[in-house]
Amino acid sequence: MPDAPVPDVRRTATLTYAAARRVLAVAAEEAERLRVAVCVAVADSAGHPLAFGRMDGAPLMSAQIAQDKAYSVAAFNGLPTHRWYDLISGEPALLHGIVHTERLVIFGGGVPVRADGDLLGAVGVSGGTAEQDRAIAEAGAAAVTA
Repeated sequence: MPDAPVPDVRRTATLTYAAARRVLAVAAEEAERLRVAVCVAVADSAGHPLAFGRMDGAPLMSAQIAQDKAYSVAAFNGLPTHRWYDLISGEPALLHGIVHTERLVIFGGGVPVRADGDLLGAVGVSGGTAEQDRAIAEAGAAAVTA
């Protein structure tokens, strides 16, 4: 029996601008609660920017890092940035090679935004510790519901 034909078109779910703004707002509220100034970037499922904010006092370099964290998550089908190191630490060629890939971030602060199992987008946060950035990103991602 032949395999079923693969369709020529794939439809994907993605965040709306309104949802991205909500993610940004909730992430900023969590950052304020933790008393840390961060940059927050929200991307759609293809990694394109939808919303961005830089809190007063957030490091300037954190702007690009937050965007790269969101992009890294979207570019690798929703793999959170904090999971990267454990995946590559035992493979020296990857550990010393893939980290030179432009825009790839392998430390905490980038998480997927999902609903009903679908990758809708990603949120990247930078400016605090990796743990703070991750907690802030996760709070923002949780603002989206199906």
